[in-house]
Amino acid sequence: MSNPAVTPTPLAEMMKKQHRGKLSLEKFITLAALFALLIIFSVTAKNFFTVRNVLTMALQTSTITLMGIGVTFVIITGGIDLSIGSVVALTGTCAVLVANTGVPSWLAMLIGVFVGALCGYGNGLLVTKLRLPPFIATLGTMMIFRGLVLTITNANSASAPDDFGHLANDNLFKVLHHNSDGSTSVVFPGISSIVLIMIVLALLFAFILKMTKTGRYTYAIGSNEEASRLSGIHVSRVKVYNYIFCGFLAGVVGILLASRMVTSQPNGGIGYELNAIAASVIGGTSLMGGVGTVGGTVIGSFIIGVLGTGLTMQGANYFAQQIVIGSVLIVAVAVDQLRNRPRRAKGNR
Repeated sequence: MSNPAVTPTPLAEMMKKQHRGKLSLEKFITLAALFALLIIFSVTAKNFFTVRNVLTMALQTSTITLMGIGVTFVIITGGIDLSIGSVVALTGTCAVLVANTGVPSWLAMLIGVFVGALCGYGNGLLVTKLRLPPFIATLGTMMIFRGLVLTITNANSASAPDDFGHLANDNLFKVLHHNSDGSTSVVFPGISSIVLIMIVLALLFAFILKMTKTGRYTYAIGSNEEASRLSGIHVSRVKVYNYIFCGFLAGVVGILLASRMVTSQPNGGIGYELNAIAASVIGGTSLMGGVGTVGGTVIGSFIIGVLGTGLTMQGANYFAQQIVIGSVLIVAVAVDQLRNRPRRAKGNR
């Protein structure tokens, strides 16, 4: 009797090769769009392309990037996760409340991240075991997690211990110049630890998606779930892994935001899931599944960040920014739909 564990590799490899060229082209297009925006705003917005402003944009975009990476894994399998904003609030609040009991802050943060992964696991079970549509399952857990954190805290924030803020408020590689009069001036303001954490996790999850069995199976499931199942891939297990990844990264964001504010934010994270999905889709992830990269999502999140910062520096208000970003999202989805028409027509035969 053949071992089913080794049979899926040819299918997964075939799916990977099938989309490699397409992904490279889409990543090039989104990267070109990002550079075009940087050039436009550098010319039209004063002090846009400065070291301090670029570092600030990177800091503001890092949380969207991390959540976008998590939701990319889920979308590639043909799913969606609407609960990540609520998971952000729940995990940060849990970590702060645990830290306030006397538990060391680093351990409280790990507990918060574990709560996020547990939320993702719950979402995965609802989708795979109960076979609920991902949209409905995660819409329900979005409300459950939000109601849970508001019930625990009575919608009130709580201050965290002072050392809780070290993780997200430190700048590394700061360069100071000591002047002759004894004062110091900042030569380089340093890179926020949040940005560095984002870079490390982006590289890690890019490796998982591109170089591991889980990543190859993720693409295969999104391209053709039934063929993947017949070839021996444990579809439910891979889907659950991806929802855990999504919850884990939302938990990391919750910890980082709580650390930066040094308080819990039970009302925080509202609408974050929309920005994360937008970053993923703008970065080339197909809502039909089977297509997407971590690199593309990073680029997509920075497109959103550059648009927001550039429009703000040009005097546009928040509402105008939402109109522009929403329009970009619609264009990205429209392009995705046009690109996948042949695939849908083939599937309907």
